[in-house]
Amino acid sequence: MPKKINLAIVGLGFGAEFIPIYQAHPNARLVAVCQRNPKKLAAIQESFGIQKGYTNYDELLRDPEIDAVHINTPIPDHAAQTIKALQAGKHVACTVPMATSIADCRRIVELTRKTGLKYMMMETVVYAREFLFIKELHERGELGKIQFLQASHQQDMDGWPNYWPGLPPMWYATHCVGPMLALTDATAEYVSCFGSGTIRSELVKHYGSPFAVETAHIKFRSSDLSARIIRSLFDTARQYRESIDVYGSKKSFEWTLIEHEPHVLHTAKLPEQKIPKRIKVPDYAKRLPKGLRPFTTKGVYDHGKHAHLSFTQGAGHGGSHPHLAHEFVSALVENRDPYPNAKKSANWTCVGLCAHESALAGGKIVKLPAFTL
Repeated sequence: MPKKINLAIVGLGFGAEFIPIYQAHPNARLVAVCQRNPKKLAAIQESFGIQKGYTNYDELLRDPEIDAVHINTPIPDHAAQTIKALQAGKHVACTVPMATSIADCRRIVELTRKTGLKYMMMETVVYAREFLFIKELHERGELGKIQFLQASHQQDMDGWPNYWPGLPPMWYATHCVGPMLALTDATAEYVSCFGSGTIRSELVKHYGSPFAVETAHIKFRSSDLSARIIRSLFDTARQYRESIDVYGSKKSFEWTLIEHEPHVLHTAKLPEQKIPKRIKVPDYAKRLPKGLRPFTTKGVYDHGKHAHLSFTQGAGHGGSHPHLAHEFVSALVENRDPYPNAKKSANWTCVGLCAHESALAGGKIVKLPAFTL
């Protein structure tokens, strides 16, 4: 019989999307869920047939049956809950970002080294179908020499509750940073970032961050490459966009400018009008166990008896959710580091933290912490 990993999901808003994925995984056993609201917890347990439910995270961590936790809670809780789980002997998958301080990133990396436990930051974009397509082109040599990369993540967060108002844009930048570094498995060495524009004063007071947009350049370690990332959260008119542009000597890929329109692949040395070609990227469900393949195109909305429950993402994030779950479970079964592991997750997260520090200092170069290199 294949080895089974006993998992618990913590946070059942966005996190509930992963329930049927883990239930369908041949090497996973979803044994518990955790949600502070008892009524919501009971509804989830009943709908998905999950025996154990916790409203107290510390109590969940004391459960000896649980091997690993998948954390999907608000950003300010990520680091503390990750640290507690590692200290309790649990492997950790955590939604982005890893933390909002360099000190917490360092602590998580140190704990994985000390304990031998596995940590994976669940960065969606590096498992989205668009990234997998670009990665495939690169590995086949079709892009030629990569010359430059850029990514943007722009979203209007007005009206979002709790910790969101005034959040520094680069504190939540891994959707931009991850694909830039993951394509060539690079490490960020240093960054320079400029803030631009000003958000409303009632937003600035929360974090002391005045910028409407933050734009950073990342220098890759031991490479001639750099990448640009653009991030905005408030007071900037733009449809939601997570994007990747990759420029190679033979071919270049540009993410659509408008959601749901075709992406564009440019091919060098063709007649000018034939250089750009609108494309639809393929689905990479074939990389998954059969039971997980439907989740690359369908969310839990499509699963009859669960339709009455409210979830936030559907099959969004480029079909990445089953790939993320599969990578985490597979890494634990095979006793290897998941991608990205703690060190790499810290490098990606600290790019944003260092970039915001740079912006506050007028664009000065800020080196990535040594523990992330």
